[in-house]
Parts: sequence; structure tokens; C-alpha cells
Amino acid sequence: MMMGLPDVWRAPFTDPRLRDLVHSMHDTSEIQAGLLPEHLRALSLTTAPKGVAASAMTKSQQELLRAVLDVFVGRIPEELAAREAEKFAGAKLDAVHFAWAGGFERGQPHYYRLQGPRLLAEYDNTQRDVNHIHTVWRDPSGDFGDDVLARHHAEFHSRPRLV
Repeated sequence: MMMGLPDVWRAPFTDPRLRDLVHSMHDTSEIQAGLLPEHLRALSLTTAPKGVAASAMTKSQQELLRAVLDVFVGRIPEELAAREAEKFAGAKLDAVHFAWAGGFERGQPHYYRLQGPRLLAEYDNTQRDVNHIHTVWRDPSGDFGDDVLARHHAEFHSRPRLV
């Protein structure tokens, strides 16, 4: 399943008012977007990419896909842009998949995912009456989301000390 709003934070909220508010915001946004359990299953993140592979697209569709990827790369710091663009350069684009969910008309909630080896990019415009966009750019095998401090504590501070 997709990660819900209450699960975005590193630990559950202990304040019941805040916990209830976050759950309510999440539930409301799913209802407004018209998401049903079958939609969430279809959108769940898996190691095998979902959607249409670039290798199955026409040349013009591949050009559009590359343009979308270039928008993402164009928004990251220059020193990272070339390294990230290399992940879908040339024939590597063939392994990138495009998945879409939602409406096609202006004002309708929509989401898309670009997924390939060492690449996961998402665009989500389903909240606040389709007026609140979230984007994500990740390398699932070298993720920025690694909690280094938590890993350090687990590796070096959870063992009994020998004296």
C-alpha cells in the first residue's frame, strides 16, 4: 500500500489530538480524491516498476517522458543533476516506467510515477482541491531518506557494553 500521511513521520504521534488531526486530514484527502482500496493496491510501490516501460513507447512518447524527467533533474542542485540524469541517459531510458492515476481534465486529482533502476520520481496533485502538489525524487538503492542517526544508535548503542 501507499504510505499514508500518518506514516510520513519517523514515529507515531503520542498527542492524541495531533494523531487524530493527521488521520482526519489523510482520510479526507483520500475521500476527496476518490481513492478506494483497489486504487491504493494498484498504486502500491513494488520493486518491479508499474506502468508502461519506455521501451514500449513511441519515439515521441519517449521524448515526452525524457522532458518530464528533465524537469525533475532541472530542479535539483547542479552538482547532482548530471549524476542523476545519467540514470536515464541514452538507452537506459528504456527501463524507466511511467504509471498514471487519476483524471485527465484540469481540476481533477492526478498522480504519476516514474520508476526505473536507481530512479523513483513521483508527482502527486490530489489534495486541497487539486491545489497542493508534492513531488519526490529518490534513488531507492542510495536513498537520501536513510536515518543515519537511528542506524548509528542501533549499531553502536543497543549492544551491552563490555567493561
